[in-house]
Amino acid sequence: MAHFTVIGLGRFGIAASLELIHLGHTVTGVDSNPKLAEKYVEHLSETVVCDSTDEAALKELDLASSQAVLVAIGEDMQSSILCTLALKNLAVKQIWVKASTKAHHTIISKLGVTRIIHPEEEMGVRVAQALNYPVVNDYISLGNGLYVVEVSIKAHLHKTKLGHLLKEIKGTVNPLLVKRAKQTFVKLDDDFELLTYDTLLLSGSRVELNYLAPRLL
Repeated sequence: MAHFTVIGLGRFGIAASLELIHLGHTVTGVDSNPKLAEKYVEHLSETVVCDSTDEAALKELDLASSQAVLVAIGEDMQSSILCTLALKNLAVKQIWVKASTKAHHTIISKLGVTRIIHPEEEMGVRVAQALNYPVVNDYISLGNGLYVVEVSIKAHLHKTKLGHLLKEIKGTVNPLLVKRAKQTFVKLDDDFELLTYDTLLLSGSRVELNYLAPRLL
């Protein structure tokens, strides 16, 4: 379990905060709006009303105890930049920043933050991937055209052997694990039988995974 600080409790900031809580972490939510801080006081580990552009005020938050600080300030680019600059001055090591425009990204990138996030753009990419490959529940891009994908086994594949499912593309698409209820199987051979509702993790190139897609529908 780790502790995180999220600055800006708009839709993006609170969604990230609640998911971190769901994953078992603790979160301090920071916002300059007292109404927002009060609204989520029972949902987060702690909420603080603070002017995030004020370095002296941020210094009082004990940010050193946070594994990372997420600057989730919305459309106010100036406040986001000033907050990020203050965090850098306070020697916060892990700073993630939501950027709303290309100009915002360019300026923030000069400050040397850990990661810049474009929520709408990144979600757009994920939606496009889901439309292109609808059998995938979730995916992770590994770069260079390689992906790890999570798929659910449908009824028509009940008791299908893994080797049969991956025939013709064996070696280019690799099974990583199968999750079945509370069990996880990582030693998978060609004779491993898949059951309805199994969750299968595969790794491979986009081309080969797309080739496999019709068998999974």
